[in-house]
Amino acid sequence: MSLQLVGAATVSPGDTAWVLMSAALVLLMTPALALFYGGMVRAKNVLNMIMMSFLCMGLITVIWVIYGYSLTFGTDVGGGILGGLNYLGLEGTLDAVVGPEGSHIPMLAFSVFQLTFAIITAALLSGAVADRVKFGGWVFFIGLWATFVYFPVAHWAFFFDGGNGGWIADRLHALDFAGGTAVEINSGASALALALVVGRRMGWRREPMRPHSLPLVLLGAGLLWFGWFGFNAGSALASGQLTATVFMNTQVATATAALSWILVEKIRDGKPTTLGVASGAVAGAVAITPACGFVTPMGALLVGAAGGAICSLAVGLKYKFGYDDSLDVVGVHGVGGLVGMISIGLLATVSVNSAGADGLLYGGGAGLLGRQLIASGATLAYALVVTAVLAFIVEKTVGLRTSPENEYAGLDISEHAESAYDFTGSSAGAFAGVGHGGFGHAGGSGTGTLAPPPSTEGNS
Repeated sequence: MSLQLVGAATVSPGDTAWVLMSAALVLLMTPALALFYGGMVRAKNVLNMIMMSFLCMGLITVIWVIYGYSLTFGTDVGGGILGGLNYLGLEGTLDAVVGPEGSHIPMLAFSVFQLTFAIITAALLSGAVADRVKFGGWVFFIGLWATFVYFPVAHWAFFFDGGNGGWIADRLHALDFAGGTAVEINSGASALALALVVGRRMGWRREPMRPHSLPLVLLGAGLLWFGWFGFNAGSALASGQLTATVFMNTQVATATAALSWILVEKIRDGKPTTLGVASGAVAGAVAITPACGFVTPMGALLVGAAGGAICSLAVGLKYKFGYDDSLDVVGVHGVGGLVGMISIGLLATVSVNSAGADGLLYGGGAGLLGRQLIASGATLAYALVVTAVLAFIVEKTVGLRTSPENEYAGLDISEHAESAYDFTGSSAGAFAGVGHGGFGHAGGSGTGTLAPPPSTEGNS
């Protein structure tokens, strides 16, 4: 988005109201994610899982105000790599507006909308290392990750400034309407790096690890679906015809992916599951995120169908390659983001958005598809390498992986001195009936009894 100073009288009240409402919808997505993830972990870790998301709501907000917005949307100082320091402490934003003529909104409205993207992207990473990370280490890691990974990549993908903005958006001219690179591929690649550095959970692939509360998972998924309308349609930064198209495309792809995921389950496993329909909806919303402003509703249907089916198959890659991505951030967000970015190269049409380009199937040639692949590959590589370095630094300094004893006891008790479900009236006995619940997209059911801690050999 091109940033410019103009008179406050030119601000569009309707467009401003839509962007602010969209910001609220996207902010709701982080508590929704907390419920979605919280339902998928074992009962002894549900509060810790929720706490990791809420920590991002607080920490990322503070960092964003101090320097995050400036590094992301400040005047470019590095050839499209990073923003400058001209908005430190949000200095200079109170009277500034952004947007095209006739649709100006206050810069602070734009800033708070983008802040909510930064929050949920950071929170997504918690799903990769659920069940085994120290809360203090998580705080340090997320602060570093936002600074050295999210802000630069968001600058690449979201900052337009007449050819002097981010290198992906304003120089390469790859298309990404609402975050296929900065949010989805970025979080998926970062999740893989984080999971590899932290190591596997105790008992992974040997013990049952299934969701302790599928109703929480479904509630979280439903709220994510609801909030995603702000995520995608709000990215138009205006209320008009394109916004309506994006809104419809978001609904179509999310719904279609929910169906295609459970169809794969039915064919592969014989039964469609509630966890599958929830995961499929999220996968479809992920896949349509970059493409929602460039494809027709029929195109969105194809994107959703592909996203649901491909992500349903991709979540099993962790068992083939041996990385413990607890809640399938890689398979859903990383792979789903790639599906969406590649789909633009095939299905984009200027009949939807004149600021876009025609994809391969609309007579546009292979140029756009090539740009989409470059943007996706660069984001993946940068996030993977830098996240691995940051996670390694945190692990070797303040520590990131919790102790085997704390992991076995549960992070709710060991990290927060609380328990989500107190059946006996005392927190000490709260886990007597739920200590062996489980989570993930595959595995057996919980046993409900406590046993001696299993051996940690081969789990890291």
